[in-house]
Amino acid sequence: MDINKLKILFTEEQIQARIKELADEMNEFYGNDEVYAICVLKGAVMFAVDLVKHLNMPIKMEFIRLSSYNGGTSTSGKVNAVDISLPDLNEKNVLIIEDIVDTGLTAKFLLDFLNCNFHTKSTKFCSLLDKKITRIADVDADYYGFEVDDKFLIGYGLDYDGYYRNLRYIGYVEKDAL
Repeated sequence: MDINKLKILFTEEQIQARIKELADEMNEFYGNDEVYAICVLKGAVMFAVDLVKHLNMPIKMEFIRLSSYNGGTSTSGKVNAVDISLPDLNEKNVLIIEDIVDTGLTAKFLLDFLNCNFHTKSTKFCSLLDKKITRIADVDADYYGFEVDDKFLIGYGLDYDGYYRNLRYIGYVEKDAL
């Protein structure tokens, strides 16, 4: 992929401003209640770190790793739990932090897993990006940063074959440029 063909969709400033708005909503909802923030690796790590910096309540961070991509740009349609070890979340406030809800299969898998294994006090799902146009599973984020079209997105945690997660902005490439 030619990085020079990347077009900016959301600047660093737009992303950070929206994260602050999301954090304000969460601060109002949770108040001073303890929250277990579960970051879905690898894509959500940049977003999760920036988000929790703005949360005022006591936070315990957990990290899980799920995968539904074959590599490159295509999803396998099947969710693989690479590492999903979690502490006891019974009667806890749980905030799942994801980079993007695309087909919704990963989000549904994780929500079903939590519902089958724990009786949480609350479970909220937060995604930086919501690609409703490609949704297969019936799932919606409680909080999301931006709704996006069906573009292949790169940057700010989103990768192309493992690269470009470190970009401070989110860009896209036309499908024929991949």
